[in-house]
Amino acid sequence: MKINEIAKATGLTPKTIRFYEQKGIISEPARLENGYRAYGQKHINELQMIRRSRLVGFSLEECQTLLGMSRNPNRRSADVKQKALEKIAEIDDKIKELQAMKKSLKSLASTCPGNDSACCPIIEALSSADGK
Repeated sequence: MKINEIAKATGLTPKTIRFYEQKGIISEPARLENGYRAYGQKHINELQMIRRSRLVGFSLEECQTLLGMSRNPNRRSADVKQKALEKIAEIDDKIKELQAMKKSLKSLASTCPGNDSACCPIIEALSSADGK
């Protein structure tokens, strides 16, 4: 299977697939006599796993770790679950951070009259040295 075919099958771009290959994240495809890469079902599975892992928040480095675990027949599901639980904790922390940002922004927005005046408490607060 050529790169355009695997791109279509996985929903990834050829550029992304080449990047993953260059970084050693996916298995190296065989080369045909003409030098073209020959991808197979194994590559589709790896790329789909990366894509799905990215969609639930795993970094590329974490995807590489998960792929390595998927290739290991002696892996422990407890180790995989631990990775998922760690990601959930990270997501929870990020949600708290985003909620704090939202609260701050709402507070700033409530101070602004939102009229035709050039005076803007939001700009003043964001540009002041103490942030107030």
